[in-house]
Formats: sequence, C-alpha cells, structure tokens
Amino acid sequence: MPAKDLIQVKNLAMVILTTIAVIYALDWAQSFVITIILGVLLAYTLNPVVKWLEYIKIPRVIGSSLVIGLLIISVGFAGFALRGQVQSIIGKLPEVSKKLTTAFASKRGDPITNIQKVQIAANQVESATDSVANAVAPKKSQKVYVVMDENKFKLGDFLWRGSLGIFGFIGEAITMAFLAYFLLLSGDTFKRKLVRLTGPSLSRKKITVNILEDINESIQRYMFMLLITNVMIGLAMWVTFRMLGLENAGAWAVAAGFLHVVPYFGPVVTAGATGIAAYMQFESIGMAMLVAGSTMLIATIIGVFLTTWMTGRIAKMNSAAVFISLLFFTWLWGVWGMLLGIPIIVIIKVACVH
Repeated sequence: MPAKDLIQVKNLAMVILTTIAVIYALDWAQSFVITIILGVLLAYTLNPVVKWLEYIKIPRVIGSSLVIGLLIISVGFAGFALRGQVQSIIGKLPEVSKKLTTAFASKRGDPITNIQKVQIAANQVESATDSVANAVAPKKSQKVYVVMDENKFKLGDFLWRGSLGIFGFIGEAITMAFLAYFLLLSGDTFKRKLVRLTGPSLSRKKITVNILEDINESIQRYMFMLLITNVMIGLAMWVTFRMLGLENAGAWAVAAGFLHVVPYFGPVVTAGATGIAAYMQFESIGMAMLVAGSTMLIATIIGVFLTTWMTGRIAKMNSAAVFISLLFFTWLWGVWGMLLGIPIIVIIKVACVH
C-alpha cells in the first residue's frame, strides 16, 4: 500500500475512534452536559431581554437579576397553579389503561370471547372439584413455615428514592439558573477574549468580531423565536381546550408547548394524548377526534408557517438531517435528547457556516 493511502487510512481510523470516544463521553457525562447545555440555551434565550433592559439604562447586573428572578417566580407559580391538574392526569392513568384495554378487547371478535367463556367454565369446574376433594379428604396437621422476604416493597424506601430524585432535579435546575445568570452577567467577556487570541492584526480582529456577532445573533434569534412560538402554541391550545371543555386544559397546554420543540413527533404525541383524554372525559369518538384535530391544526399552522420559515432563514436545515439528528440525540439522551437535539444541531450548523 502506498504511503499516501496508508496515511489516509490512519486518519480515517483516528476520526472514527475520536467520534466513538466523544459519543461515549457524552453518554457518560449526560447529567453534567445536559445541565450545561440547558444553561447556555437559557442564557441565549434571555439575552435579548437583558440587552433591551441595558438599552433603557438599566445596569446589566440588575437586568440579569430581574430576568432570572422573574423566570424562577413564574416557573414556581405555574408549577404551584398546575399541580392539581397534573395530579389529576396522573391519577386517571390506571382508569385510562383499564378503559382502553376493555375497548380493545371488545373489538377482538366472537372467537376469542367464546374461548374466554370456555376457560372461565373450566376454571369453575376445577375449583368445584377441588372444594369437594378437600371436604372429603381427612384433615391432616399442616406445618406452617414463615419466610422473611428481604426484597419486599418498602414504602419508606420508595418515598426516599423518589424524594432524592426530586431533590436532584431541583439541584440541577438551580445550577442551570445560576449558570444562565453568570453567562448573562458576563456579557461580551468571552467574545473580547476570543478577539484577543486572534493576534495583533486589526483585520483579523474585525473578521473575528463580525463572525462572533453573526453567530450570536443567529442563535439568539432562533432561541427567542422558539420561545415565542412555544408560548403562542401553549396559549392557543389553552384557549381551544377551554372552549371545547377539556379538563386540565392548563396542564395539557404547557405539555403541548414543551413537546412542540420536538419536530414531527411532538405534535403527534400531543394530539394522541389529548385525544385519549377527551375520549375518557366525553366518551365520544367525535369529541376525541375534534380535540386531536384542533391540536394538530394549531401545531401545523404555527409550526409550518412560522417556525419552519424562521428556522429556514436562520439555519437552512435539510429535513433528512433534522430527522437523523433527532433520532441520534433521542438514542443518546432519551427524552432530554429529543428536546435538545434540534437546538444543538441549529447552533452547530450556524457556527460551521461562519
């Protein structure tokens, strides 16, 4: 093999090994990386508001503190206000499962029903013969053995593990908020440091400043657009669900706003979940179809005509690349990957273009 081809093979092998190592590191440090990414995305989303406050002569320290403080208060108030609706939805899950199982079982046809009848009759005959045999047979002294099950369910341990999970989530949320606050507070510090690294050449500094400004503005526009469209979808869903009389409209609207971040799958999951909730409440397929159809209509109007247009202007993304990226990050990080995959890809695309 020529030396040139050998070098190319070695370079390809190094690229493959490096890619595998990076993927493994992202999986291994999942909680840390996700917290950092959420903090950075939150800072990019809120930075236009802080800039506007700075424009009207409010210092950046006070503006950043106000924005983060109002965000924490808003999230806490929303969680407190919606806790009853969320508990109601969770409490109805066993009933939903039972009704859906009954509905599917009733549509399986007569042959299965007859087999079930035969099985029930056989079980009754068997239980009757066992009871007769026990009545005729002489009673014998029985030994009772007591078995101590060390692996039995303990409510205290379950609640303790659940509380640890809640405390861990709260700790990560606080860490994310502090990171976003410090990033907002720093302002253009990182940009100035990168400009210094380019050297003494004035032309290089100008090029670096222009590139960094373009990247920052593109990412900020995308994140702010994502925030506005999700809020619009949540409000539209809430008004629609209230008009249709769907219970727990606020919780379903918040879920629809979050799931809209996920292209393709998010609106479908929202439509399916709200359709099932409507069927359970009204016991009418027509109402279920109306609620699910309204959900898909709102998601399509805002998603196709606004989100897609803005995303195409900010980062011209191929649909196949978006879908593959979504599958990859979902496989890597699960639900968090599904929510964060597209913003991460948009940021990488914008940075690579510049």
